[in-house]
Amino acid sequence: MTKFSTMTGLIALAAVGVTPVLAQTVSDNEVPTTSLNIPGNVQIYGDAKPNVYRPSATVNGEIITATDIEQRMALIRIANNNVELPPEEVQRLRQQVFSNLIDEKLQIQEARAAEIEIDEKLIDDQYARLATRFRQSPSDFSAYLTSKGSSAAAVKQQIRGEFAWDRLLSRNIQSTTNVSTEEVASVVQRMNEAKGQDEFHLGEIYMSATPENAAAVVENARKIIQALQAGGSFAAYARQFSEASTAVVGGDLGWVRPGQLPASMADAAAGMQPGQLVGPIEVPGGLSIMLMIDRRQVLTADPRDALLSLKQISLDFPAGTTPEKANELAGKFAEATRAIAGCGAADAVAQQLGASVVSRDNIEMRALPGPLQSTLTTLQIGQTTQPFGSQNEGISVLVLCGRDMPQTATAPDVEQIEARLLEEKVNKRAQRYLRDLRRDAVIEYS
Repeated sequence: MTKFSTMTGLIALAAVGVTPVLAQTVSDNEVPTTSLNIPGNVQIYGDAKPNVYRPSATVNGEIITATDIEQRMALIRIANNNVELPPEEVQRLRQQVFSNLIDEKLQIQEARAAEIEIDEKLIDDQYARLATRFRQSPSDFSAYLTSKGSSAAAVKQQIRGEFAWDRLLSRNIQSTTNVSTEEVASVVQRMNEAKGQDEFHLGEIYMSATPENAAAVVENARKIIQALQAGGSFAAYARQFSEASTAVVGGDLGWVRPGQLPASMADAAAGMQPGQLVGPIEVPGGLSIMLMIDRRQVLTADPRDALLSLKQISLDFPAGTTPEKANELAGKFAEATRAIAGCGAADAVAQQLGASVVSRDNIEMRALPGPLQSTLTTLQIGQTTQPFGSQNEGISVLVLCGRDMPQTATAPDVEQIEARLLEEKVNKRAQRYLRDLRRDAVIEYS
């Protein structure tokens, strides 16, 4: 079952306890097939204006307003660092937001019909935790959202919807979904057979395409890539634009092996490094944008699985420090810390600089940013990293005090495999559940 995560429906502002749901590699094959009688030479009669995606709608009698849509659009802009989007992309995004709001309304209504109540204090607590990720109090965060064209009510409504849907799935689906020992054993066997093979943790934005619209889809994909390269959130774009079932978890495919991917994606992944973005890549039925989150070899020890003991020496820049002064301070800091001879000398150097020291043990190397992983992999015990930081946050170095290297790869974790299989089953049933709600809904557009 997917644990609740803040803002998973529209924005990737902060993830609180996210457990990614495994989903399909590309398009959603769970969509039921039909026998619709559609001629090959379709002719459209009457007004060509669409009868959906209007400024507002009522969903089973409950209203979604244009203000609701625009406030959710503002949340996406926040998630994407206020990167300006082309007008046509903004329009497509607005349409997707409208669809998401309809789904959210249906989910809350279904939970209410099942007599599931969400305590407002729970929503307020989650909102407060989100505010702390922005280093703000709840009241300051509310003012910040208003200044950006959104509102606290919009965020809390989304939190409410996610809690309601999570509780509903827990009661109606998870409680009746099981994973057999045979299924787990089959996965363990495949992992053992694949020992030493490459495995990739990928993000994907899948967009369907036909020969008729392929050029337009490729152009849209390139615009999305440009926005991502300019600092946009991959998870936020995946939730809005990906047509794969992984869209609900920000395009996260989880760990996959080449044989589980279309040939074109497997070939591209083989040459990618963590943090790299590639695309658009042709895949069956459309194209994909890929993000390499991480890579490893199945059941094989990896230096990046090491546990580290670190000391961080940090020097804060005084308020109002100019870029020139910051560079001067950084230069002196770098020169002084470069001379550190082991962790035992770190405290004395920090005291001379007026810097702070924080010691931490059992730090997973994989939890650190990619550039720091690469640096720490090559360091000897007692050496320091290059300085890193910013004008606003000051400057730091890490001193490597200890490194516990994995001697052998760990055996497959049966409990984790069982949980992953359960999540996959629950997710697929949840998708069908939501499609049923859409089919039975009475939606009037105005």
